[in-house]
Amino acid sequence: MSEVTVRFVGGPAHDLVRSLPAGPDGAPPRLWVLRRPQDAPTPAADHLYVRQRPDGSGTWSMRFLRTDPVGVTE
Repeated sequence: MSEVTVRFVGGPAHDLVRSLPAGPDGAPPRLWVLRRPQDAPTPAADHLYVRQRPDGSGTWSMRFLRTDPVGVTE
């Protein structure tokens, strides 16, 4: 499975850059959930991001949609 570089925009992961799995079309998943760990100082939560488009360098952006209690976005 190949990977693609994404930059998270907005929300708690703003400006985080990481690799996500790429689909057959070379794009990251349409939706991605980032989970705040259970041992974080604030309550655990799921942060939902939606795929945008790649920039000139091939890095995709994922825009913040909302934060939910753990498990609600699954």
